[in-house]
Amino acid sequence: MKEPLAIQYYSDVLCVWAWIAQRRIEELKNTFGNSIEFNYHYVDIFGDVPNKMSTSWHEKGGYSGFANHVKESASQYDAVIHPDVWTKTKPTTSANSHLYIKAVELSYDSNEAINFSLLVRKYFFEQAKDISDLNVLSELAKSHCLDPQKIDEKIVNGLAMASLMSNYQMAGQKGIKGSPSYVIDGGRQTLYGNVGYRVLNANIEEMLKQPQFEASWC
Repeated sequence: MKEPLAIQYYSDVLCVWAWIAQRRIEELKNTFGNSIEFNYHYVDIFGDVPNKMSTSWHEKGGYSGFANHVKESASQYDAVIHPDVWTKTKPTTSANSHLYIKAVELSYDSNEAINFSLLVRKYFFEQAKDISDLNVLSELAKSHCLDPQKIDEKIVNGLAMASLMSNYQMAGQKGIKGSPSYVIDGGRQTLYGNVGYRVLNANIEEMLKQPQFEASWC
């Protein structure tokens, strides 16, 4: 049986473009089924939010300006954004969420981690919960029948942190420029940012053809 096309997917849970991209990923899975396989990785974009707001967004309104940017961006794609996001609810870092997701992956499996990652994003963007707070993440896990104690063990013993650092380092080595990023064909093709569904679909469809006798136009 032919191996599925592996898509290495890098994102930051606090990135609105990755939140918007979620519907595109779901549609790609519906379209291509078992022909593709998403492998989820995390990249440091919102690791230090206070510094990001005081530097990159200082001249653009700080948290208030960023909140408006997020809401305006999402409104073009019907992505739900709670009014308190980045106004009243201001997570300090995405790293704790990434760490917790990695701990879920090590405690259960990759599918459980992928599902929990989506729950974390929904918890922030739809319910305006502070997902930089480990206690909030623990309550979220418990409410979805995951064992917080089992997960915490992977954080305490350092295994979750090691796995997360591996992701961050790999993103740097591969030159990942933003969130979300899609790495296809063993790293020969990288798409990042607000990439439309049709572009993703066309690139994946072309890769799945894998013409053996056609000369490359690249």
